[in-house]
Amino acid sequence: MASNHSFDIVSEIDFQEVDNAVNQTIKEVSQRYDLKDSHTTIELNKKEKFILINTKDDYSNKQSIDILQSKCIKRSIAIKALKIEEPEPASNGRLRQKINLQSGISKENGKILTKMIKDSKLKVNAQIQDEQVRVTAPKIDDLQAVQKLIKEANLDFAVQYVNYK
Repeated sequence: MASNHSFDIVSEIDFQEVDNAVNQTIKEVSQRYDLKDSHTTIELNKKEKFILINTKDDYSNKQSIDILQSKCIKRSIAIKALKIEEPEPASNGRLRQKINLQSGISKENGKILTKMIKDSKLKVNAQIQDEQVRVTAPKIDDLQAVQKLIKEANLDFAVQYVNYK
């Protein structure tokens, strides 16, 4: 049997699930006793892929992020896909927090993945294709070893495996 097996390594986000998580976060923040007076607003920008939190102080900001992360976990959104920037001051002494949604594997991260796979000395071939990495091998066991290697690598971005062939 000379056919090769393959799969793709991707980093994708289901924006409908992110939208649901943001809506649940807004609802919980508005109902929580300790956050009612914070006048916190949470907005999802699907076009530019970020979430913007505007709140009165550091405590309500941290609580809002914590609630958002817990809602994302419940909706199977990887926390590594949320890139939290430093909070910045906004008007009237409020805080603005931007959280970027990382979707797709960048060229640098693709190079990290392919180098890691090649350094493992497994008989597989890894190549970058747009925002994904395709891994091919004659044996399925080698592909499973690559998946285990990537899982154990503790990367700073989320990965999923798709298109098994």
